[in-house]
Amino acid sequence: MKNIKSWFDGLSSVGRVSLLASIVLGGLFTVSAMSPLQTTSPTTQVENIQAEQVEPVKPVVTTKTETKTEAISFDKNVVESSDLAKGVTQIQTYGVEGVKTITYDITMTDGVETSRTSTEAITTPAVDEVTLIGTYVKPVSNCDSNYSGCVPIASDVDCAGGSGNGPAYTSGPVQVIGTDIYGLDRDNDGWGCE
Repeated sequence: MKNIKSWFDGLSSVGRVSLLASIVLGGLFTVSAMSPLQTTSPTTQVENIQAEQVEPVKPVVTTKTETKTEAISFDKNVVESSDLAKGVTQIQTYGVEGVKTITYDITMTDGVETSRTSTEAITTPAVDEVTLIGTYVKPVSNCDSNYSGCVPIASDVDCAGGSGNGPAYTSGPVQVIGTDIYGLDRDNDGWGCE
């Protein structure tokens, strides 16, 4: 023990510090019992420390794309039409659902989703349903359907300017296309009030 102490006392102050540093740092400095204390240069020490450091494991980042489609519902519109009788309905255009495509861009870190963005695009537009509803009301005619040319509907009709007493009159000529209910075609040639 005395020999080690006298050996330690014989070291220069730099040698003592180096020896203590080698003990504390676990081998950065090398000491030989048979030879004077040998040290590595500070530059070599830093290089050794850097070489021994373990690189941290970098996360594995991957991306992927997913798509899905969704139906787009169509609207139902009602349009009035004077070509159809009042209250009658008719489908002019049948509704068809559209298709919307949604694309997701997904980022995965070590197999776990860390972000997601989406974009939408209408792949097939919807077709709206159009239903026609009739508004046409046949006008009420005051003309008798037995004649072409207006002969009023009344209890009796005579030719205007004639000897008849009405109560209604018509100007001729009028064509008899049904039954001559008012007796306007006296000569039976198919025409009255000539």
